[in-house]
Amino acid sequence: MKHLKIKLVAGFLMMFGAVNAQDIHFSQYLETPTTLNPALFGMIYDNRIIANYRSQWGILGKSYQTMGLSYDGGTGKKLKGRRIGYGLNIIRDVAGDAKLSSLLPNLGVSYHQQINKKMKAGGGFQFGLNYRTIETSNLRWGAQYQNYEYSSTLPSGESAARSAVLSTDIGGGVHFSYAQSEKYISAKDGNKFDIGFAAYHFSLPKSSFIISSEKITNRYIGYASGEFFIPNLRIAIDPSLIYMRQGKNNEFITGLMFKYVLVDESKFTSIKKPFAISFGSSYRFKDAIIPAVLLQYDTYGLGVSYDINVSQLTPASYLQGGLEVMLRYNVKAGYGKNLGRSDTKASY
Repeated sequence: MKHLKIKLVAGFLMMFGAVNAQDIHFSQYLETPTTLNPALFGMIYDNRIIANYRSQWGILGKSYQTMGLSYDGGTGKKLKGRRIGYGLNIIRDVAGDAKLSSLLPNLGVSYHQQINKKMKAGGGFQFGLNYRTIETSNLRWGAQYQNYEYSSTLPSGESAARSAVLSTDIGGGVHFSYAQSEKYISAKDGNKFDIGFAAYHFSLPKSSFIISSEKITNRYIGYASGEFFIPNLRIAIDPSLIYMRQGKNNEFITGLMFKYVLVDESKFTSIKKPFAISFGSSYRFKDAIIPAVLLQYDTYGLGVSYDINVSQLTPASYLQGGLEVMLRYNVKAGYGKNLGRSDTKASY
């Protein structure tokens, strides 16, 4: 009975996902910046590489797995307050027994202008491909059951479907950043605030394996995040929120992290490497509670989060949602240095 219940819920998820499809995204959305907004390509670091992995709904059958890899950089030192960013992100997603798979490679470019010592603004766009495949041979249909017994020799009664769909995709966005900093992370005025907006699927890419006229609807994202240090302490409060809308689907996430700077970088010798730990939680409205921890050491970052499901699927999921892991590498220790202001060069 339990096995049947799990299969029925998994089938419901596949059906629901097909009718009300939403884009792939991660719970640690601030650690997937180039998929959040193309304007974030190369905005902060000279070179940055981020890898993401997410596994969810394993208790309902075949787990849904999402993998991401991104690189972004910029050319800012020679442009006197102006910066051109560029980068690449690749998302791979495999879902369910039918192995519904998506491969999304994107190239992006951005432009940023320093407004003054504390503020900068920019915009960017990306162009990519949307390649989706499915293996319908693994699916079981109602017409293939006779006297409650499944038989693969019985016809499914379903229309023949294409096994792959390929289309192009275009997106863009704008971003504003304010930073009041003395260069080092534990400075007394090391506060910052970011806000942005992005839109995707300008080209309305195809999405259906059966109905060729069905297309992916536009997706809109608005977000804000901040980091506010408590005076004379090495503690910061990092609030964030994000709102996404795609077709009739809405998603709202609010989060709060607490950062503690264990070690601040040496101001002159750089012998001491910066080291900070953050912990907190996010809430995806009517869906999940997401506890998370983030470790940052010198040029490296490691983030781990887990979705605790609190939606209507809780009776079947037993609160189990998804594990997510993030690895980040910056060529320079961006989180310890260059938080914002600089009197001699652009604030990047």
